[in-house]
Amino acid sequence: MDRKLKEQTVSDLHLKFEKAKVAILTDYCGLNVENISKLRNELRNKAVEYRVVKNTIVRLAAKSTELELLDEYFSGPTAVAISYEDPVPPAKVLIKFTKDHPELEITAGVLDGKVMTTDDIKLLAETPSRDVLLAKMLSLFTSSQTSFVGVLNGMLLRFLHLLEAIKEKKDNE
Repeated sequence: MDRKLKEQTVSDLHLKFEKAKVAILTDYCGLNVENISKLRNELRNKAVEYRVVKNTIVRLAAKSTELELLDEYFSGPTAVAISYEDPVPPAKVLIKFTKDHPELEITAGVLDGKVMTTDDIKLLAETPSRDVLLAKMLSLFTSSQTSFVGVLNGMLLRFLHLLEAIKEKKDNE
């Protein structure tokens, strides 16, 4: 790789690292090309980018970004899973993939300026995705409004029954 191409790669990666919501480092040693391609496709389906990059290039690209916190983990064969939107899908895909392919090792990650260990990434994978959480929150809002309307409706019906009972009493007198 000539110097100009390396500088361009560093610049491109730096921009991606700045935009990233979450980045997870993996050691892909032991995976064959077919399995890496399968992993890339699964991640791509979840809008996650998976890049195999030399450690020196990643170190340069990570300067003045949150990924700089992972500097000590840039050793050996390193690949980076980057998500620009929801931080949960890359964790879910990687954890699921490691169950079927134990040769893939999740080394560390960064989320909101904090370093995540493998255990943290496993916990992240267990949380529902952003869309599911939003749907649950919306259902809570609508159910509370529905309950409120039901209570008001019940009060109005009782009041109407009271008025009707008073009317019948006066008619009978």
